[in-house]
Amino acid sequence: MSTSSTIVNGKKDGTTQSDRGTFGRYVETPVDRMSPEMLDAFEFTKKLRGEVPGPHKIWPSNPKLSKTIVPTGAYFQTQSTLTKAEIEISTGVINGRWLAAYSNHEHEIIAEKLGGLPLEKVEALITGLPTSFDDPRQQVVYELASALAQPRVIPVGLFRRAKALLGDAGIVDVTVLMGWFTGVSLTLMAYDVPSNADETALDQ
Repeated sequence: MSTSSTIVNGKKDGTTQSDRGTFGRYVETPVDRMSPEMLDAFEFTKKLRGEVPGPHKIWPSNPKLSKTIVPTGAYFQTQSTLTKAEIEISTGVINGRWLAAYSNHEHEIIAEKLGGLPLEKVEALITGLPTSFDDPRQQVVYELASALAQPRVIPVGLFRRAKALLGDAGIVDVTVLMGWFTGVSLTLMAYDVPSNADETALDQ
């Protein structure tokens, strides 16, 4: 019998209770027990975002790194050249690519409620099924994000359409947003954060 199928503490896959935390595998530190550096990163996030959601609950465990990447996410909340719908199109494509349960679940809701995208199009983004958008900017964001996530070479024609509709600033927004959500997704995957993870556990 292989190790992976050995029953340990009642778990067929060898996972023990010690592998579970309060947010997937991550064991959160209550605010009143955080080190000064961790608390500083936590409060920095809360000030920028108004809350400490998703992977932001994990990142303060590496305080210096957390304080460099959190502002990027905050930028996309308030200053991006992309609309909320365009942001959620890019996000849906890259989240779907990486298969992180938590971020896909969260942004399936956000894309419809805050991005204003039809649910069937959101589902297509996540599953990698073909879809289309009547708005030319949304369509080119979808095509650019889909090609980058495959990955595929960006042909000259697509690049020209993207530049005409989004400008260089918009193209950079799409690419960096996808990179940022790659970090989000891989963090959530490493810590095996499920779609129904408790957002409110220990950060009050």
